[in-house]
Amino acid sequence: MAYNFDQIIDRRRSDSVKWCRYDEDVLPLWVADMDFVSPEPVIRALRERVDHGVFGYGTEPPALRKVVVEQLEQLYGWQVFPEALLFLPGVARGFNLACRAVASPGDGMLVQTPIYPPILRVPANAGLTCDEMELTRQPDGQYSIDFDAFEAAITGRTRVFVLCNPHNPVGRVFRRDELERMAEVCLRHGIVICSDEIHCDLVFGDSRHLPIASLDPEIGQQTITLMAPSKTYNIAGLKCSVAIVENAELWEKINAAKADLVPGVSIMGYVAALAAYRDGGPWLQEVLRYLEANRDFVLEFVDAHLPGITAGKPEGTYLAWLDCRQSGIPGNPHEFFLEKARVAVNDGQTFGRGGEGFVRLNFACPRAALAEALDRMKEALAALG
Repeated sequence: MAYNFDQIIDRRRSDSVKWCRYDEDVLPLWVADMDFVSPEPVIRALRERVDHGVFGYGTEPPALRKVVVEQLEQLYGWQVFPEALLFLPGVARGFNLACRAVASPGDGMLVQTPIYPPILRVPANAGLTCDEMELTRQPDGQYSIDFDAFEAAITGRTRVFVLCNPHNPVGRVFRRDELERMAEVCLRHGIVICSDEIHCDLVFGDSRHLPIASLDPEIGQQTITLMAPSKTYNIAGLKCSVAIVENAELWEKINAAKADLVPGVSIMGYVAALAAYRDGGPWLQEVLRYLEANRDFVLEFVDAHLPGITAGKPEGTYLAWLDCRQSGIPGNPHEFFLEKARVAVNDGQTFGRGGEGFVRLNFACPRAALAEALDRMKEALAALG
């Protein structure tokens, strides 16, 4: 069926974090969910489950593990045993659990900034040090890895590297050679890789996602991969994700770390995940085309109408990372656009080192809403005079 991604949907009456945080005259382009109706097969499966009328404790649908394993092989040629999967209520819980499972208080966690703020909060949550290396921004707005800086950030206490690929917020989909080099450094230093790949299905053009664990069996044995249908099919509120842990000892450590602390996935989360992975492909292909066109619209608008602001071309995610440092905006650009344009974007400085003077913009919304937000930003900049 054809989906209408131009449809404007009122989310202010739906208890949406994205739409209820700010005043009603503010257009929210911040939290990473989509303003689109989820795939029809998912909605149908949820409706059928609601019609059953009983909502006791749930368990994993027998078909879900098989569907995920088949998809990993189909998309990436990655063969994993079904027993390697561990279902969790969210990727953020996954990387917190992983770090607690493989590191002790006082150990270090390696990250590449700027990066998704909940990842930056993990060290404080687990009593770890944050071993940071900053990605290098190129003149065209794209980012690369300084591997000397990557290795220099490692200490004798670094135990885990939290990789974000596709990268939030800079939009990189790391190439095979980059992944191989990061993996080689981690293997040599005995560092476990925890790879947040929640945006793995949201890639554009010639970019291809490659799970770092799929590169080599030795790398797979030292990697915890986190994936989810949540961003892909716009079902984040249903809280279902999967950890792929081929090392049985690591699997047991993570499973033990969640005991009596992390709840299981809800019935509705399981139902939605199975329907999405099994039947959501046509919707995904359509939404990817729409998102790619939105991405290009944002880049063209920024280049033509937002003087002093630049943006690299996201290879993945539906997030644009805008460099406002030469725009003449006084103070924090997030606060400026919120106050003067009534547009809510993410504050770049919350993404850690390298984020100061940037904002993150979510373009997963109807084109008309996106155009209105960008026009407001244009007018606010013009008023600076």
